[in-house]
Amino acid sequence: MPTALVTGIQGFTGRHLANELRSAGYRVIGTSRQAGCHGDREDVLTCDLSDRSAMTEMFRSIQPEVVIHLAGMAHVVQGDVDRLYHTHIVGTRNLLEALVHSGCQPRSVLLASSGHIYGNANVALIDETTTAAPASDYAVSKLAMEYMARLWLDRLPITLVRPFNYTGVGQSMNFLLPKLVHCFKNRLPVLELGNLDVVRDFSDVRSVVHCYRRLTESDKMAGEDFIICSGEGHSLTGVLQMMRDLSGHAPEIRINPAYVRSNDMRRLVGSRAKLERVVGSVHFIPLMETLRWMLDHH
Repeated sequence: MPTALVTGIQGFTGRHLANELRSAGYRVIGTSRQAGCHGDREDVLTCDLSDRSAMTEMFRSIQPEVVIHLAGMAHVVQGDVDRLYHTHIVGTRNLLEALVHSGCQPRSVLLASSGHIYGNANVALIDETTTAAPASDYAVSKLAMEYMARLWLDRLPITLVRPFNYTGVGQSMNFLLPKLVHCFKNRLPVLELGNLDVVRDFSDVRSVVHCYRRLTESDKMAGEDFIICSGEGHSLTGVLQMMRDLSGHAPEIRINPAYVRSNDMRRLVGSRAKLERVVGSVHFIPLMETLRWMLDHH
């Protein structure tokens, strides 16, 4: 049974990824920054990305075949900029250094970047050749992490993934679609939103983690970067109509100026051509199905 080590396993993506890996026959070990938040589970270790020596010992002990690094700050709008840059750049560098010093030789090291590095790209479909134009500290920190990680390519089989927006059961209410689901499920009379004219490529978290696993299954992915997306754009007005159809509820929509971001990307839709060229066809769950799943489990 191969071992996969997942940092940030207690997060939204980490929990779904653990299920995906276990279903595929992996022994899954996870790390969490906060002691005590995982009870007495033996498969979740307390490990801070700032503690290189502790991480080195952990890798030496576990010797994982696959390392998937999800630990980071999930939300694009961040107040603590120092922590944002330190976590994504220095924290990831500490992890890579610890891996090398431990003598561990994983088959794959997958690092989660973000589709937000492309900013307001003036193309219909963003692909891996599109020029990065990050428009937030979050996006800049992820792109800087990518450049830093490439310094380690001669020593580690690193694959970079750039997921576009994705959602599912268990995602924080800080994110748009869980907020919509909460409103429609509880039949709230008013829903306050920001920009209604944005278009986003929303994937289901179960499709995303499936892609992550597929990308770790070959050492031929080393040095490559992959956009993870459905390839289909949805306007916010279209998503609201889906929610009305699914729930039979129609709240009053109000624009709250506090939610309107001046640097908000108008359109963020990607191409999954390179991903499918490498791993084969991938089933991306339709957004309507994802929203139904979230409504049923909210």
